[in-house]
Amino acid sequence: MQPGTFLHLMLALAFAAPLSAGAAGMPAPVLSLPAAPEPAYGPDSGPKADVPKGTISEHLWKDSKIFPGTQRKYFVYKPANYHPEKPCPLMVFQDGHAFVSLTAEFWVPTVLDNLIAMGDIPPMVAIFIDPGHHGAGDPPGGAWKSDNRSVEYDTLSDAYARFLLDEILPEVGKSLNLTKDPNQRGICGTSSGGICAWTVAWERPDEFRKVISFIGSFTNIRGGDAYPGLIRKTPAKPIRGFFQDGIHDLDNAHGNWPLGNMQMQAALAFAKYDYSYTWGQGGHSGKHGGTLLPDALRWLWRN
Repeated sequence: MQPGTFLHLMLALAFAAPLSAGAAGMPAPVLSLPAAPEPAYGPDSGPKADVPKGTISEHLWKDSKIFPGTQRKYFVYKPANYHPEKPCPLMVFQDGHAFVSLTAEFWVPTVLDNLIAMGDIPPMVAIFIDPGHHGAGDPPGGAWKSDNRSVEYDTLSDAYARFLLDEILPEVGKSLNLTKDPNQRGICGTSSGGICAWTVAWERPDEFRKVISFIGSFTNIRGGDAYPGLIRKTPAKPIRGFFQDGIHDLDNAHGNWPLGNMQMQAALAFAKYDYSYTWGQGGHSGKHGGTLLPDALRWLWRN
């Protein structure tokens, strides 16, 4: 979104729902938003017969010292043209089950296959990590309902970054040659996973410098609404970030997701970060982010 449309978006949010009637009994004005087409997937999101396919392995991690007593599944994508003698760039995805799936909204393995084959991004390893939960087996209600998800994703601390750097990456690094260059490490998430991705890079820009945040929860679930102020008052960190939200995203006791993301956008612009914000009319869904993923990865890994 261009800076000139920022005020229009704020007005759209303010008047998108009817207000109470005025003193004279007249109905309050309502601002109508133009209809927007349903986000559509492009050819880079679908499988192509002539594109080499990476492999995916499934693992279980239940030895966490950072989040003791938890266990979680994680999945590892190895690109088709992986060369063990060369350190490989890396992308990490929170809520891994949603991103590794070939039937949900993101189709990440297929997108990586296509972009790598075209040379638009370098061959890279991807790690898809579910949030932790206490107890054996899968969490009741699925990984989205993991009882430690909010603790891990919404907390403003270096705990999740340490979990990655001290536990998961060394484990994956036993069998794959992962780069240690922070400029070649990216992290992605949606909702609480989206703020988590930013937190990892914010806390450890010496390790991660690329972020994708879809419908990021920059609200007061666990203090995440503090980020715009922190960004404005802290010397800019070497982070490149791609963000997406919809103007009909959540509005609840934790805060308003579009307003939180507008505050983030304004703060990133003020602090002169390398960032991109894409806005739509959707709600709290990964559909728009899924259609944007190929271009988000291209933008993130340019140069």
